Amino acid sequence: MPMGIFRVCLVVITAIVNHPLLFPKENGTVPENTEEIIQKMKEREESLRLAKLRLEQEIAGQEAAQKALEKAAKVVEEIKEEKVPWDMWTALSMVIFLLIELWRQDFQEGNWQDTGAEEDDMAVLGKAFKGVAFPDKAILASFYEKRILGTTGDMARMREMVEGFADDLLEALRSVCNRDADMEVEDCMGVGSMYENWRVRKPFVCDLIVPFAPPEPYCFRSQIWCSGDSFPPDEQGYGTIKVCRADEDVTGCICDKTKLGEDMLCLLHSQGNTTRPSSEMEDLLCFKNTQYLDADQVMKWFQIAVTKAWNRISHKYEFDLSFSLLDSPGALKIKFRSGKSIAFNLTPVVQYENSDVYFISHFPWNGLEADLPSSTRWFLTFAVYERRFIQLISKTLPANACHISCLQILSFLHGKQCSLTGPSGLTNYHLKTVMLHLLQARPSQDWAPEKLEARLQDMLKFLEKCLHEKKLYHFFIGNGKVPAELGFPIIFQRAEPLNLFRPFVLHRDVYRKTVDTFHEMLRNTSALINEYTVHVPLAHTNGIHKESI
Repeated sequence: MPMGIFRVCLVVITAIVNHPLLFPKENGTVPENTEEIIQKMKEREESLRLAKLRLEQEIAGQEAAQKALEKAAKVVEEIKEEKVPWDMWTALSMVIFLLIELWRQDFQEGNWQDTGAEEDDMAVLGKAFKGVAFPDKAILASFYEKRILGTTGDMARMREMVEGFADDLLEALRSVCNRDADMEVEDCMGVGSMYENWRVRKPFVCDLIVPFAPPEPYCFRSQIWCSGDSFPPDEQGYGTIKVCRADEDVTGCICDKTKLGEDMLCLLHSQGNTTRPSSEMEDLLCFKNTQYLDADQVMKWFQIAVTKAWNRISHKYEFDLSFSLLDSPGALKIKFRSGKSIAFNLTPVVQYENSDVYFISHFPWNGLEADLPSSTRWFLTFAVYERRFIQLISKTLPANACHISCLQILSFLHGKQCSLTGPSGLTNYHLKTVMLHLLQARPSQDWAPEKLEARLQDMLKFLEKCLHEKKLYHFFIGNGKVPAELGFPIIFQRAEPLNLFRPFVLHRDVYRKTVDTFHEMLRNTSALINEYTVHVPLAHTNGIHKESI
């Protein structure tokens, strides 16, 4: 545009400067042929006019083209200005949406980076079970008879021996304790797989619980997670035990919550009935500066008491007694002079109100918990009711029902697989819980002995489903269909169901290891059963069992 204007101006100025009429020479004369000169000048003027018109047209075309280019550039710039904010908000919205979606998946399933791999594993797991070459009824029956049935007599003899010795040991413990200051120990009770007749893996270990109570005038008052008190989600299934005087009001007096006037006196609590000093509460095995029973203090007291009791009666026996685990209150081992040994657990517990639910001081952890709860939090065990339920339901089943056989075979397979690939998050208690759920869900006739294969597959499918969903609910907690004959406390039936697989949501590495182990066990089921059926003679198996005690 500027160059075009400059060219026009240059042409005009040149024409004006060279025009003879406007700038005549000072000393010149007018030529004679004036008309001819005028005619030439007109022709010259006409040619300049035409050249000017051509230049004006050319400049006008250039100006139009320049304007068109500027207009197009302006439109493009406006489009860009409108498009950039739209692209920015679109990208920002997409980023926010993706972050929300990833957070939701991470919250539900754990680390979102492993979600795709986990879904693939689950898909393979479902297909793997369908392709399992499961042993037929004859092979299962032969396997059960040769590998598992022979252990029943060994368990009975071991239970009898351990119970007799435990009774003698507890009687000696009572004699060495101060009845006015020490805890009062009651008779022991057998619980777990050894007393439910389904343990198959060696070494056999008897589990005995020993209820104890504080000396007079004190008593235990408990609070559980489902009674309305505030317990975090990772402490569901726990409770606290408070040491109180027996004459204290159970519901609590308002005198310690309300400021009374100087001239007012609580008729229930005198000045002499004040809070006990810290040293006295520690003597009652409470946590420092509290009234709450401390599991660690109980463990130390029980180990010292058991040691004193054994020193009193050791001369009567021809074997040695020692603690096999120092972080468990009563993990004991009997060692004979021949080198053979028997292990059993003697664990102190506190009764919950008037029921057969017990607070257990130390529970055998399976490695799923990252941090153990406080020593004032006590785990509740329903082992006595579990044993009673199995005994009650067995009376309604056909003769020689296969429910115990299924649990024994499943426990054997899982134990063998763990010995090959390492431990997993599954425990025998999880396997027993699966059996309890199926016992309640299926009709009695479905547990006939000839249906062993079908029920074993049901247990595997149920366990696979629970692993896939990361949900295996406690059999008693939140179960409103518990038989009334058991006398089970209603407060636990009305509680929210307790998910035993909740740790799998928090510990994804353990979960993946558990899934892999279960997957491998399914593939090896037929091989393991055939191996122990074909290559283990009956006489040799019985001989091994007899030599183990």
